[in-house]
Amino acid sequence: MKISCTAVNSWLGKRMFLVVLSALIIGFIAKVPDGPHIRVLLVVLFAYMTFVTSLGTSMKSFIQVMGRPWIPLWVLLLIHIVTPLTAWFLGDLLYANAPQTQLGLLVGAAIPVGVTSVMWTALNQGNIPISLVAVTLDTMIVPALLPLYYKMIVGQAVAINYTSLVIQLLLMVTIPSIAGMLIHDWTGGKTSGFAKGAGGMTSKLALFVVIFFNGSLVAPAINLSLDIVQMIAVALLMVLSAYALGYVGSLFVPNRTRDVTMAMIYSVGMRNASCGLVIAITYFPPAVAVPIALLMLFQQPTAAVIPTILKYFDEKRIRSQHETTASY
Repeated sequence: MKISCTAVNSWLGKRMFLVVLSALIIGFIAKVPDGPHIRVLLVVLFAYMTFVTSLGTSMKSFIQVMGRPWIPLWVLLLIHIVTPLTAWFLGDLLYANAPQTQLGLLVGAAIPVGVTSVMWTALNQGNIPISLVAVTLDTMIVPALLPLYYKMIVGQAVAINYTSLVIQLLLMVTIPSIAGMLIHDWTGGKTSGFAKGAGGMTSKLALFVVIFFNGSLVAPAINLSLDIVQMIAVALLMVLSAYALGYVGSLFVPNRTRDVTMAMIYSVGMRNASCGLVIAITYFPPAVAVPIALLMLFQQPTAAVIPTILKYFDEKRIRSQHETTASY
């Protein structure tokens, strides 16, 4: 029996939670040593995922969003203002005597939009142009925003190699997304079939590899203790609140549609935790990196269950409407 790539892609798409969870578990067990070749591979895989996702999007749609970018700007406001305030509140409430843990929560709350937000948006029929514009705009403002943010919370400027960071984001997001959209328009949208078939299947496998390496890199920073159990709960709460903030933020969008809601949920909730972990390890004491490592642990599995959660509430709302109608 011949099995098509589209069928495999669809099968994987319905089981993303298991894909993500298995990648994390294998990564934790394998513990692959970090190195420059791993970093290069991750950049290539990110670029490929973004490219495949963009093959289903037109440049015209992207330019339309860029011309009226208030939704992506609203996303960035939620990310860089509301989320850090939430982290500050939780840190002050639970870790008043642990300044390094407080700092870890704040650093984790301020990191840029995650590149995988674009892929999760595409996986769940979200508005890809909004997601791409949010990542692109964030790439432009991060070099100016993060030094100011760290100056405020640490009391001194932190010298970060933003040139390298921006170049990486350009390679992972901007260049492959523009290339994908141009090819989509040049072929008259025929590349959408590839994106839903072989391209979609291989990009999900690429995501598996990315999460595997993330799990492997995070594992050494996590040692089980009573303190870490509480921190795990706090990290999970932060991840859930970030995704919830994206949903609540979408309620303020006029004439909101489901695709806009999905784009906002993933753009606000999904952060570049790898970037945050590198910043924490490079410029702060080791304890600062632990909360960020835990954020990294929960982001992808939570992203995988969001469609199920929304489907449950949608069905509950529809049942309630039917019951109300039947009672009249």
